[in-house]
Amino acid sequence: MQFHQYGYVSEDPRIATPRGYGIDRPEDLPDEMDVLIVGTGPAGVIAAAQLTQYPDVNTRIIERRPGRLEIGQADGIQARSVETFQSFGFAERITQEAFHLTEMCFWNPDPENPENIVRTGRPSDDPHGVSEFPHLIVNQARVLDYFLEAAADGPAKIKPNYGVEFGGLEIDQDAEYPVSVTVRYVAGERQGEERTIRAKYVFGCDGAGSGVRKAIGRKLEGKGANHAWGVMDVLANTDFPDIRTKCAINSRNGSILLIPREGGLLFRMYVDLGEVPLDDNRKVRQTPVEEIIKRANQIIHPYSVDVKSVAWSSVYEVGHRLTDHFDDVDTEDRGTRVPRVFIAGDACHTHSAKAGQGMNVSMQDGWNLGWKLGAVLSGRANESLLDTYSEERQVIAKNLIDFDREWSTLMATPQDKLPDPKYLEDFYVKTAEFPAGFMTEYQPSLITAGTEHQDLAAGFPVGKRFKSARVMRVCDAYALHQGHQATADGRWRIHVYADRAAAGEESATSRFAEWLQNDPKSPLVAYRRDGDDDATLFDVDVTYQQQYTDMDVTQVPRVFRPQIGPLELNYWERVYATLPDEDIYDERQISRDGAIVVVRPDHYVAAVLPLDATDELSSFFEGVLTRNA
Repeated sequence: MQFHQYGYVSEDPRIATPRGYGIDRPEDLPDEMDVLIVGTGPAGVIAAAQLTQYPDVNTRIIERRPGRLEIGQADGIQARSVETFQSFGFAERITQEAFHLTEMCFWNPDPENPENIVRTGRPSDDPHGVSEFPHLIVNQARVLDYFLEAAADGPAKIKPNYGVEFGGLEIDQDAEYPVSVTVRYVAGERQGEERTIRAKYVFGCDGAGSGVRKAIGRKLEGKGANHAWGVMDVLANTDFPDIRTKCAINSRNGSILLIPREGGLLFRMYVDLGEVPLDDNRKVRQTPVEEIIKRANQIIHPYSVDVKSVAWSSVYEVGHRLTDHFDDVDTEDRGTRVPRVFIAGDACHTHSAKAGQGMNVSMQDGWNLGWKLGAVLSGRANESLLDTYSEERQVIAKNLIDFDREWSTLMATPQDKLPDPKYLEDFYVKTAEFPAGFMTEYQPSLITAGTEHQDLAAGFPVGKRFKSARVMRVCDAYALHQGHQATADGRWRIHVYADRAAAGEESATSRFAEWLQNDPKSPLVAYRRDGDDDATLFDVDVTYQQQYTDMDVTQVPRVFRPQIGPLELNYWERVYATLPDEDIYDERQISRDGAIVVVRPDHYVAAVLPLDATDELSSFFEGVLTRNA
């Protein structure tokens, strides 16, 4: 962790010194603001945690509830989300308190006695080794807590205004603050008061019944599966042997998805309640928890579960619905005006809980928009960047719904109706990368280049998240994961993988370094402003093919040893070497002739280029960033 760049720090380095709007931040909502986030769900809190890194952007977040969420419906944390937590600084802490999923057991009717169930498989939870991070189970409320802590501890000191409800909005494109929002105080001393506030942008993270979505005329389109599930978090005794393992249980009496919860005693059961008649009029949602418990015992026969306490329960019907856009701009108007209102999470895509994707995908929605709003409002990026939010995330949500429709249908299908007895287990193993969160692949756009040079770093696919690998930090001989050094600070990453030449030798690497440091077309020069240091907008590192013992770090080009902070201190920690037993060039199929890998602020690979592609690198950023005055 880097924290002495502004001078000596002896207190908790995770708590930043207030800057910008974080200085003497008023508790009440101002009349005008840059960004208004509606809702403290997963998308809203991660957006706040990102925007706190832009202290000159006035960001506020409102929540109808009178205080923090206490019982969250979501609980599955996929490996991509844990990667994200790493970027926001709390992966280690939340991992310590969470339940770790290491395998999934499949139970099916006993061929010898079909009224009973038997274990038929127990594949690894990550059979393909797609991530070094674990698959976790932890209460959604705790995830929100950590992001809200990050937002409050960041330079902008963002905290929610609880007990404030969204009432409606109007847009005047010609106004300095184009979005007028009506809010109502529904808790506290000001309960019943209504007022109008104005914002440059509004981000609706207010759930499936989203008032923001309705205000911009978007509709959730799709249909339900006419199938209901009862879900309950329980404290119970049982003779079922895999009660502390994730299980897909399929019996003659229905299906259960069993998920152990954090804390060692609690577990969740999604219990199949069967088909729902078309004329049910939501009566199934009134199913008492006693009936859900009874159904669970019928399904797991010959085992039983004796429920001592129900922490939370609900009944839902599977539905797959999606809006056509995630902002307020229609297709025919795209490019003619700036989107001003955005929606995320359940406000624009709904699906079942079976794939454990709701909270995970919503967080990526929020992160995707958060850094883009920060870059535009701080004057660092063109407004056209905001069009890429709906363009990128709507496709991802559609892919998720297609996957979830297949998975949730298979979960509810009796084994004797499947193509073969192990069909569900095989599907789980085959598709493991998707629910883990690693199949997102953004298509070419303003911020994602083409794949013309992909062969130079095949292990870093353009459009997919930067898949970390281990390297040796040269200055202190410390082996680490390169990707884990990237924090959610809004900066672009330029990873330089050197050619065969050593540091200090004339080479393609040294020539690129000279251009990057000094050429007017270099992004480090073209977009530098008064008050910036060498690493304000870009985090540049280099990895050499030599072992660290064969290197002299003082011979590394100056651009890889930036001067940071007002004291212009030399920062040595961005120079890496390969490890003898884990060569990143082999691990990520990087050309020995070298390569440049550009990574977006949300840690997706934006471009792979050869070391001499200076014009291409310059042109890429020309379309995204705004030049200095």
